[in-house]
Amino acid sequence: MDVRALIDRKLGRRVSVIVPAHDDEDTVAGVVASVRPLLGELVDELLVLDAGSTDRTVARARAAGASVFTSQEALPEITPRPGKGEVLWRSLAVCTGDVLVFLDADLVEPSPLFVPALLEPLFDDPEIALVKGYYRRPMTSGSVVDADGGGRITQLVARPLLTALAPALAEIVQPLGGEYAATRTLLGEISFASGYGAEIGILLDCWQRHGLSAIAQVDLGVRVHRNRPTHELAVMSRQVVATLLDRLGIRDSGIGLVQFLPGETGWQRTPSEVSLADRPPMAQVIAARRESA
Repeated sequence: MDVRALIDRKLGRRVSVIVPAHDDEDTVAGVVASVRPLLGELVDELLVLDAGSTDRTVARARAAGASVFTSQEALPEITPRPGKGEVLWRSLAVCTGDVLVFLDADLVEPSPLFVPALLEPLFDDPEIALVKGYYRRPMTSGSVVDADGGGRITQLVARPLLTALAPALAEIVQPLGGEYAATRTLLGEISFASGYGAEIGILLDCWQRHGLSAIAQVDLGVRVHRNRPTHELAVMSRQVVATLLDRLGIRDSGIGLVQFLPGETGWQRTPSEVSLADRPPMAQVIAARRESA
């Protein structure tokens, strides 16, 4: 990709790269390092939004050259909620970009071309509002590597549900992928799910408001990241389902997921909550802040 030619097509638009993070001390510096060479020309600011890390994520992100905000710092007048979607939403309060690029903090050796590839469709087509990255997702279990075994929630939950309930989106390869770019206009006008339903919510909101022609996809090659155990994926899946149903106008029970996990004394009943409370459009929040200032 010709990054210099892409810079020439930027046309005065500001670009913010946002990295939502939570306990990603082993990888966040590498993600920041993959973007830093672009700062000052293609990228105007590089922010890490931290969702309450208890390890050295914040220190390592700062040392690597990112501007770091905690959830509370990003929007101090509103009490933070837990969840990835919360920090994505709060990032809109502190970033200044006209175009926003999101990269997950748990990526392992991400390509420095991720950001340019995600920006290109937005720079070239004014109708595009959202660009989703797609990729091969290997999964490692011990010494065994399955080249395409990652993205289990995507393949087993999200894509089958989209095919059944929103078939216009059936060919979105990675609807839950954390590497994407969008216009501030789009992100400012929609509500955000606080938890892991954020990405599916953004996708569905863009489609419902602006149509399929406003969504582009780009091949980012291979994405390597931290693989989570199945019981954690189940909790994430529950939130994805809740957000998907909500955006499609289908009533969700609101009941959290109960898992039964084996323990030393037998099966342990393990409940988890599901959040159906979205955050309001950030454009409204910022407008209200200005009115009260």
